[in-house]
Parts: sequence; C-alpha cells; structure tokens
Amino acid sequence: MSRIGKLPIEIPSGVTITVDSDVLTVKGPKGELTVPHLSDVTVAEDDGKMIVTRNNEERIARAQHGLQRALLNNAVVGVTEGFEKKLEVKGVGFRVATSNNVLDMSLGFSHPVKYVAPEGIALTNDKMVISVVGIDKQKVGQVAAEIRSLKKPEPYKGKGIAYVGEEILRKAGKTGK
Repeated sequence: MSRIGKLPIEIPSGVTITVDSDVLTVKGPKGELTVPHLSDVTVAEDDGKMIVTRNNEERIARAQHGLQRALLNNAVVGVTEGFEKKLEVKGVGFRVATSNNVLDMSLGFSHPVKYVAPEGIALTNDKMVISVVGIDKQKVGQVAAEIRSLKKPEPYKGKGIAYVGEEILRKAGKTGK
C-alpha cells in the first residue's frame, strides 16, 4: 500500500474540488488549478476529506496512487497558501532589479540579463534575494531553476545564483610553492 496515497487530504474551508473523468478542478481563495485525473485511481470525497484509492493492484495503479494524491494535495495547498522559492545572488558587482514581473540582472556578462516571468508567477526582490511566488508548485520550481541556470554558483568563490540555504561545495584553489 502506498504510504503517501493512503493519507486523506483535508479540504480547508473556501476550497471546492470538482471531480471529472479526466481532470480534477481545485478552486480556492488564491485561484484555480486543474490536475489530471489518472486512469487507475479513484478520487472521492468523504466527510470533508478527499480519499484516493486505486482500482486494482497492477504496477501502474500502485505508481499512480501516490502520484495522484501528491498532485491533488499540492493543488489544495497552492490555492490556499501558495508556494515560494527564494534565490540568493552572490558576487561583487552583481545587481538585481524587478519591475512588472521582469527580472533585470547584471551578472558579470557583457550584457544585462532580463527574465520575463510566465503568467501566474510573481517575481520580487529584496536587495540580492529573489522571491518566486505562485500557486502552481511545478511552475514555481521550474521558474526558480531557470533563473538559477542563468549563472550557477561556481565552486571556487561561490559566486552566482543559488537557492537560499543551498550548500555550495567549495574547492581549494591553486597552492603556491
């Protein structure tokens, strides 16, 4: 039995979940998300909780059991609380500014770097910390990864864009004789 899949999902007040044959629609105070309804699992409401059960014991059904529950739970958390990832920019001469969801950065290249946020994602910065906020967990993580890939942290001085709290493995530099 899937340890994740058998956990019930609490439905907070103000959240409605609509179950269709191919999609699950979650509406809440922050917005609306749709989750695909996987074929080998059944989603039902029971006493203010959503229960995910699998239709059979085949391998694909066991795999989809935990996945369906995790996707649905992420949608419920997203429309109630939202998700946030923070990135830290380290380096002498690096600059970050945001305006109208456009991130304008100076990262040591010969040109300024601009990143336009996709729909549903809000970008803000406080000095050298970039916040990526949204209701879709996958989209927030993807945008944070794309911003980080613009200038990955290098192992000698640690300069670049890293997640807040990320441990950068440092290498020793050259040793003199």
